[in-house]
Amino acid sequence: MKKLIQNNFVALIVFVFTLSAFAQKQTPPAGGTPKDFNLPAKSGKTLANGLRSTLVQYGALPKVNVELIIKTGNVHETAEEVWLTDLTCALMKEGTATMNFKAISKKVAGMGGDVTINAGMDNVTISGAVLSEFAPDLVKVIADLVMHPAFPSGEIERLKSDLKRQLVVQKSVPQSQASERFFQLIYKDHPYGRSFPTEKMISSYSTEMVKSFYTKNFGAKRSVIYVVGKFDEQAVGKAIDETFASWAAGPDVNYPPATPVRTNEIAIINRPDAPQTTVMLGTPTLTPTDKDAVALQVTNSLLGGSFGSRITSNIREDKGYTYSPFSTIQNRKGVSVWYEEADVTSKDTGASLQEIAKEIKRLQKETPSKEELEGIQRYMAGTFVLQNSNPGGIIGQLNFLDQHGLSDTYLTDRVKNIYAVTPEKVSQITRDHFKYEDMTLVLVGDKKLLEKQIKMHEAAKKVK
Repeated sequence: MKKLIQNNFVALIVFVFTLSAFAQKQTPPAGGTPKDFNLPAKSGKTLANGLRSTLVQYGALPKVNVELIIKTGNVHETAEEVWLTDLTCALMKEGTATMNFKAISKKVAGMGGDVTINAGMDNVTISGAVLSEFAPDLVKVIADLVMHPAFPSGEIERLKSDLKRQLVVQKSVPQSQASERFFQLIYKDHPYGRSFPTEKMISSYSTEMVKSFYTKNFGAKRSVIYVVGKFDEQAVGKAIDETFASWAAGPDVNYPPATPVRTNEIAIINRPDAPQTTVMLGTPTLTPTDKDAVALQVTNSLLGGSFGSRITSNIREDKGYTYSPFSTIQNRKGVSVWYEEADVTSKDTGASLQEIAKEIKRLQKETPSKEELEGIQRYMAGTFVLQNSNPGGIIGQLNFLDQHGLSDTYLTDRVKNIYAVTPEKVSQITRDHFKYEDMTLVLVGDKKLLEKQIKMHEAAKKVK
């Protein structure tokens, strides 16, 4: 017993000493040297009809992701066809000429996975993840879905009702209202500036319109199939050849060119007695193909695009005006827009805008410290590593390169390029591309309060 007490006493002394030493340590040890990303080896081919395939062996788990990306979407809708892509995809989910979607879902579930169809602005995706041995079978299911959609007319009224419910819900959300108006101002009559249809528009859609949209916009030339994970490459390649070779070539890839407008317009959407104002402030900016694109991304992360960013620290942590502000760069085909979004307390709307302006102009005049910039660079490098840690992430990266016409070096040199950005470059980027006085501003809130506080925004624009 005496020995046990002595041992416990010694252990206690060691514990206290260790805790004391830990408490005295001011900073954690420096992280390891950042490593560039090694893009996994790719293989693939282009079929006679134009369909491209990219196969990547990745990871150790016996799982595989298969994703067919068709380069079409809401961007190819006319002004009277908004969300027709969404209805087309919803009808595609109902099944093929030989199997309804319930049967397809059951079949894919037996492979240890699932399959989804999603409509986007620039892309439609049909994707799934299954156990490795079923990769060829999943390829065949996806081919069946895209090549032989049943488009059952008996389901269209139900699906249109679903879209109308989604429309009512989304249109009631202030963030959606702000986004709709913001991109209308930026993109004007381009499809990128159209967010929502009217209920009357949805009511007018028919099965014939869906089939026509599908024929005009879907086809092998606009499609890329990605297979990433552990799989039998020969069997998967054979399945792609056998199933997709007969698909109609369809139209060439063709995105309507967009020209975003740089304007200092102010738009107010009235929500009487709203306790918060949704603020959306932004401007057209560099695209991923521009020389300073990475420097712009680093600047965004430091300014408002990370939890430790300056705008977030100011109006969230210091002032308590908002809970979840953020800034981001939205990339579309050939165009990009930077914006800051925040839900701020109504009475502090003007003060919030002044603080955002102050942070932008301070960064224009004063270079950030080396330590602050290195913290942002570590955050971005770490986030990049996480994005590449699974098959779905790899597909996302490869599609990003393809969508924007970038070479593999955009990924393989990304960490190096992030760390190459200097404090002086950050200030220069802010001066050149973050001109507060030229930014578009949308406010969703109580108009009575906002009209009084717009003067604070106008005053902030004049501060040098």
